[in-house]
Amino acid sequence: MTDEQKRQIGSYRTRGKSYRQIAELMNMPISTVKTFCSRNFKSKSGSLCEQCGMPVEQTPGRKHKRFCTDRCRMSWWNSHQDLVKRKANYFITCQHCGKSFISYGNKHRKYCCHECYIEERYDG
Repeated sequence: MTDEQKRQIGSYRTRGKSYRQIAELMNMPISTVKTFCSRNFKSKSGSLCEQCGMPVEQTPGRKHKRFCTDRCRMSWWNSHQDLVKRKANYFITCQHCGKSFISYGNKHRKYCCHECYIEERYDG
């Protein structure tokens, strides 16, 4: 990366451009822009959005924010499903077929699938 490219990336970031916008404007990979910015720029508010890289406004006395908007938050979590800590897993046995299954968030569930529910209710 040339010094001119580095200066131009810095200029775009101070104008509020996202990593994706800068990468498209400069015709370079988004990962290159992200890496350069994370190594060379610190935001005034102390943190950058983990999804788009924009500065995140922090409110004193409140929990630290990781994302600038709900859209960025949902987009990041949808693309990082492996990092979700699922604490409400319940191991249940289906009342119709006897198969064991995991129910997330509902410990009162009775059937493993819709087909078992229909068969038990109408054929049972």
